[in-house]
Amino acid sequence: MEKAIFRFAHPEYLWLLALMPVMIAVYAGYIWIRKRSLKEFGDPLLIKDLMPDASLNRYHIKFLLLLLSIGLIIVAIAGPQFGSKIREVKRKGIEIMIALDVSNSMLARDIEPNRLERSKQAISRLIDKLENDRLGMIVFAGDAYMQIPITGDYTSAKMFLSGVNTSMVSRQGTAIGSAIELAMKSFSSQEGINKAIVIISDGENHEGDAVEKAREAAEKGINVYTIGIGLPEGVPIPDSDNSYIKEYRRDRNGNIVTTRLNEQMMSEIAQAGNGKYFRATAGNIGLNDLYAVLNRLEKTEMESRAYSEYEEQFPVLIWIVLGLLILDLFILERRNKWFKNFTLFR
Repeated sequence: MEKAIFRFAHPEYLWLLALMPVMIAVYAGYIWIRKRSLKEFGDPLLIKDLMPDASLNRYHIKFLLLLLSIGLIIVAIAGPQFGSKIREVKRKGIEIMIALDVSNSMLARDIEPNRLERSKQAISRLIDKLENDRLGMIVFAGDAYMQIPITGDYTSAKMFLSGVNTSMVSRQGTAIGSAIELAMKSFSSQEGINKAIVIISDGENHEGDAVEKAREAAEKGINVYTIGIGLPEGVPIPDSDNSYIKEYRRDRNGNIVTTRLNEQMMSEIAQAGNGKYFRATAGNIGLNDLYAVLNRLEKTEMESRAYSEYEEQFPVLIWIVLGLLILDLFILERRNKWFKNFTLFR
């Protein structure tokens, strides 16, 4: 099966294209100053007759060729590539669905910089360790939503992970049960693959049926692991994820709202889900220990599609640029006496 896909190997260089409007503005300013200087020198019509070989349009053409050449060089540096041949790749691995708590209590700073950012950093490092496994992610607070469908594309997974924040779910709470239910529905339909759900949460404001859902997952052969993040002692919830702002959330009576890790709940969920509970600390978020456990699960052969044979388009653009620069050399700023009867640039 073949299907073309286009990408840039180094898309960060495309920001250089922002220089193009600046160059156009500088050139427009130069032309304006030039015309103004000619007006101060004398009557433009009279000056034009005194310089029959001068051609302003030639300046324009040469500038456009230069501008286009620079633009193509920037695009070439960004590494345009065409990929083809989607092929089925046989890999042995497991499927992991991470359910990340994004409720406001995850802004607590008992683990620096805060619970949520520390969790994201740990998940990112976990992704770096994965090789043939497939990964997905759910975010939840009072509701649960799919953030990353189950995939083997780790680069895209880390990109979506970076955008996770507490404003993604408007309804507050800790709907771990809903997250487990959504995770169970989100695995691939391929049978015989070991599947695991990893819940990262402080377990506070727990809503109802998490233990029952974990037990249901275990009955389907899906292990449920939990990581409790935070301290059992109460700590205040910041009013913002900005570490420089020291304001804290308050209840209706003006009292500062505190949050604490509910270890008992997180442990019960893991036990019901035939998994294991890990306690996060400032030095160890728990995902390293979890990875060691997951790595011991039997790997199953999975099919995954992969793009291969990306072809560099860099040489094509460089040849075009070379042609434009050669053309620029042949276009003189003044009319050539051998071609003065041609009116291409009038």
